[in-house]
Amino acid sequence: MNVSTSSNGHSVAPERPPKARVDWRRVFGLREMGVYYALILLVLVLSAVTAYTGRANYLSIVNVTNVLYQSSLIAIMAVAMTVILITGNFDLSVASVAALSAAVMIGLADSIGFVPAALVAMLVAVLAGVLNGAIVQWLGINAFIVTLGTLTAIRGVVLIVTDGRSLSVESVDAIAAMRVFESGRVPLGGFFIVLGIVLIAASGLMMMRAKRAGRALGNAAPAAFGMLAGGVVVFALGWIGGARLAVAKPVIYMAIFTGIVWFVLSFTNTGRRLYAVGGNAEAARLSGINVGRYKMAGFILCSAAAGFGGILFGSRLGAINPTALQGAELTVIASAILGGTSLYGGAGSVIKTLVGALLLFTLTNGFNILNLGANYQGVIEGTVVVTAAAIYTVGGSRRRARTR
Repeated sequence: MNVSTSSNGHSVAPERPPKARVDWRRVFGLREMGVYYALILLVLVLSAVTAYTGRANYLSIVNVTNVLYQSSLIAIMAVAMTVILITGNFDLSVASVAALSAAVMIGLADSIGFVPAALVAMLVAVLAGVLNGAIVQWLGINAFIVTLGTLTAIRGVVLIVTDGRSLSVESVDAIAAMRVFESGRVPLGGFFIVLGIVLIAASGLMMMRAKRAGRALGNAAPAAFGMLAGGVVVFALGWIGGARLAVAKPVIYMAIFTGIVWFVLSFTNTGRRLYAVGGNAEAARLSGINVGRYKMAGFILCSAAAGFGGILFGSRLGAINPTALQGAELTVIASAILGGTSLYGGAGSVIKTLVGALLLFTLTNGFNILNLGANYQGVIEGTVVVTAAAIYTVGGSRRRARTR
């Protein structure tokens, strides 16, 4: 340890840099935790209403796992959408790419089998992402305009592939392979308990590391508390559900994909560079980051996730029609917005995006249980999205004002 000397010759211990205080108001404020509060409040309200009206318990294991299953396909695409939004770009074509992937897989499954057909469908989806990224990067056209155009063009390709009619799989072997891939439930009671303990322990380790770093504590606190909250919820699900807690395979795929993306964004240089590219592309370029490569990777990941979602969708039904997944891109983007992902790049959390998707599907599920019409669903879901965007925008403006 270095020791300085005072003017009178006595040794003086060096001053330690002051540790940054955690802004608890920000950590538990609406901007950081609003989507969690909204989901908890919505679940409590629906549980109270169903109990009061004598309907089945909303928090039953069957209903909870049903909501997870319903949201899994959109959540996979929304997590990838978060990555592309972090890089400062946009992709409106995800639902069209998913529909094209499903159409290609359904159209080829009878002749070449499910696995080769799924691989071809994934290749088509990746090529769509390369096309979007190449046009945006090389021609310099705004991503919103490009993907709006490819949304329409790819939907037209879906009409060509399906010949404007519904397609279905006839091969018994292909149908059986689809069911193995998409259907069936996996018991997760013990796994959820272990995962909850791991998340809680990881949140504690994150806070301990941040304390040692001193000034980084304020930045680490929101992520650590989000992880702690998620660990408690997961542990409770495993403890309450026990052996009865079993989820569909798409939920497993969703959890694995979200976990991988979360780890990359939170703990790797690749994740830090993605945030840097979205936050200030010119500064990232000057620091030696290949900005074009990371932005292209965002488009490819987004389309690949959409392709995988399309394969899940086609395997779930064993059929496809030309209008499949029409409008789903809005739900995908809404999930990311509810999770607080910035439309300007440089900020976003895949965990919050996942919670945003669960919030939307919890709303839909609650409407169905309460027998509310589709008109009310549209009005309330739109209001929720606008309210969330307003909270994040106002909260960000106030924080910038306090900083100044």
